[in-house]
Amino acid sequence: MRNLLDLSGKAAVVTGAAGGIGAELSQALAGQGADVALLDISLDKLDAIREQIEAQGRRALPLQCDVTCGNDITSAVASILESFGRIDILVNNAGVASAGSVEELAEAEWDRVMDTNVKSIYLMSKAVIPAMKERQQGRIINLASICGVNGSKLAALHAYNASKGAVVNLTRGMGATLAPFGITVNAIGPSLFPTGMTRALYQDHFLEQYNTLCPMGRPGNPDELNGAVLYFASDASSYTTGQTLYVDGGWTAV
Repeated sequence: MRNLLDLSGKAAVVTGAAGGIGAELSQALAGQGADVALLDISLDKLDAIREQIEAQGRRALPLQCDVTCGNDITSAVASILESFGRIDILVNNAGVASAGSVEELAEAEWDRVMDTNVKSIYLMSKAVIPAMKERQQGRIINLASICGVNGSKLAALHAYNASKGAVVNLTRGMGATLAPFGITVNAIGPSLFPTGMTRALYQDHFLEQYNTLCPMGRPGNPDELNGAVLYFASDASSYTTGQTLYVDGGWTAV
């Protein structure tokens, strides 16, 4: 039987690749045979991930890129196409969170969250879709969150709620209109996973509350998002688009 998750010969792009989830997803894609362009604002943090991907026999292309800046993205995509000759998979992983209610948040902080979590998807997708349309195939995978469909039970995360809700519906819209071009657009909605962004939440009191509310009684492990990204990146999901898969230990089920 053909391996539906096989990505041999494919070229993937992962934004926010230096972070915990970005690094894990990049290695998962390489593990199934994809070459991976690693985009992050911190270029020096990509060296270790590049080495791990190359150790798997795949090519890695680290690029410094501010994904809220159109000029940076245009330059990065040109470099990827020059190096790999194609872009088959885009994982819009870059994101930030910010605690605070609408009464508390400064306007600049609201803009920072919305630009990083939503505008970056618009800019990155806009840059790669022409190459995907030319080949009549492509996979765009956005990182949403349980906070895109649920209010935050344990803290006010209003800008994050708004941004991830936008990701969920942007994914629906893009999935519907890009389907005729052989391009699928889907999203992954994690709950709590260990990353640099969530490290401060791994405190006894918060974690105890989270574990009580989560049906599985624990946060996710880093590699537990790999199956979702490989599904959406591969032929296994060829008839799936506009969907968000919540990898959340049952959080959104109750």
